[in-house]
Order: sequence, then structure tokens, then C-alpha cells
Amino acid sequence: MKRYFREAIVHRRSYYDIDNDIETLTSISDDKIRETVEFAVMHVPSPFNSQSSRAVLLLGDEHKKLWITAKDILQKIVAPEHFAVTESKIDTHFAAGYGTVLFYEDMEVIEGMQKAHPLYSENFPVWSQQTSGMLQFAVWTMLEDLGLGASLQHYNPLIDGEVAQMWHINPKWKLIAQMPFGNPTREPEEKEFLPVDGRVLMP
Repeated sequence: MKRYFREAIVHRRSYYDIDNDIETLTSISDDKIRETVEFAVMHVPSPFNSQSSRAVLLLGDEHKKLWITAKDILQKIVAPEHFAVTESKIDTHFAAGYGTVLFYEDMEVIEGMQKAHPLYSENFPVWSQQTSGMLQFAVWTMLEDLGLGASLQHYNPLIDGEVAQMWHINPKWKLIAQMPFGNPTREPEEKEFLPVDGRVLMP
């Protein structure tokens, strides 16, 4: 669906109730989802145009493998009496979806920028996180604009090693976040906002 930028921002929400039935959403294909992620990676700004952000798009069975792996890892560290809740959360809110976007930052690029610009060396890791945040927001908003529901998760660093091995991820890529998405089956609850007075100042 076509929206103005402000409308797209307003409609971007955390969707936890999703399934993999995206065939009900006309005009959405695997190619369209990939093009959306590629567009965001291409155009999101980065310091000194460093372009350090990377993304891995997992769809279908590859997406399910991610969350099976996450469950296997968590089962080893979560107390048995609490694991059922964890398992249900992963199964119904994440694995039930159609795909997941993995967000990475290429540390080789960041280290190269630190060497090239030593005066700002300490800033590049911080700027890298800001770049990744912008990319996450852009992908999240654009997926929602397609009619998909998504949420942002952080099972890193617990899953980093297994994920890197499973999909042969460059060891210099650092996992930042995971974004499971799918066909939304229930709207999020009404969002509450703090008063904007005091949050924005104009002397």
C-alpha cells in the first residue's frame, strides 16, 4: 500500500501475532521482499559513506531453521520450568512468520575507517550502531508498508556462532538484531505516548 512518509512511520508497529500466509497479501513475493531489503541497505546513510551495514534475508525453511536453532540454544541455558514460556514465544511470535532479516555490521569496514580517520576512531563503533538502527527502522517501516507485520529481536550474542556457521557468515560481520516478519493476524494494542512537551525543546 502507498503511504506518505509520515503515515508509514505512524503505522510501523511491533507485530507479534503473525503467520506465514503471505499469499493473502497480493503483490508480495520473495523478490519484492528482497528488493525492499536491498533498497534500504543501498540508501540508508552512513558516516563518511562507510556503508558498513549488511543484511541476511532468511525465508521459508531457512527462517524456521533460525528459530529452531535459537530454541535449541536457549533450552540449554533456560531453567526447565521456564522454558515452556520461551518456546511458546518463539514458536508463535517469531517462527510462525514467513521470514527474518538478520542485521549485521561489517567490523572490517569499521576498523578500516578507524585507521583512515584516527581523530574519530572512537566514534565509528557508535556511528555504526546508529547506521544499523536507521537500517532497521527503514526495513521495518517498508515491510509494514507492504502489509507485513514485524518485530525487532536481540538474541545475539547467544546465537551468533551457530548462525554464522549455518549460513557461512563472514566472521568480521557482527550480528546486531533479528527482525521476524509475516502476515499479521492481530493488530497491536493501542500505543501510549508521553507528552511531547519536555521531549523536544526550542529555545
